[in-house]
Amino acid sequence: MALAARAATPADAERIAQIYNEGIEDRVGTFETRPRTTDDVRAWFDGRHPIVVVEDGGQIVAFASTSNYRARECYAGIAEFSVYVARSGRGRGAGTVAMRALLDAAGPAGLWKLVSRIFVENAASRRLMASMGFREVGIYEKHAKLDGQWRDVVIVERLIPENISK
Repeated sequence: MALAARAATPADAERIAQIYNEGIEDRVGTFETRPRTTDDVRAWFDGRHPIVVVEDGGQIVAFASTSNYRARECYAGIAEFSVYVARSGRGRGAGTVAMRALLDAAGPAGLWKLVSRIFVENAASRRLMASMGFREVGIYEKHAKLDGQWRDVVIVERLIPENISK
């Protein structure tokens, strides 16, 4: 498997939506329950927040994206992030490649921190984030319900050093 990351473009929106919808169906990575359309994903391309894809032989098998953390100006350099791997590409390092590419894009985008929440039982994602230098800040207990069940999430963060001193 020859994995290669690149910046995503709106032309990738259909495949990104397919991968994200697999994640929604699997119920291990998001509280979302409504499948996303290609147009929904195209709206993510705001020119400010990095989105990357990972290809294997020209086929997109993973993506990582950032989005607004909060609307207040003081948080402009903080972004929420997500990483999803297609079912067919899981367990082969695509998530690692996606996160490396996202981290590489975060600094030039002016971000000083990336944050996310991970279901506490999602051991694979927690291992990936630890390997990428993210720290677990704490646990939000009963953060939200998914399919009628309360779910706890681990909060993770990583500082982007080159933008901290600015």
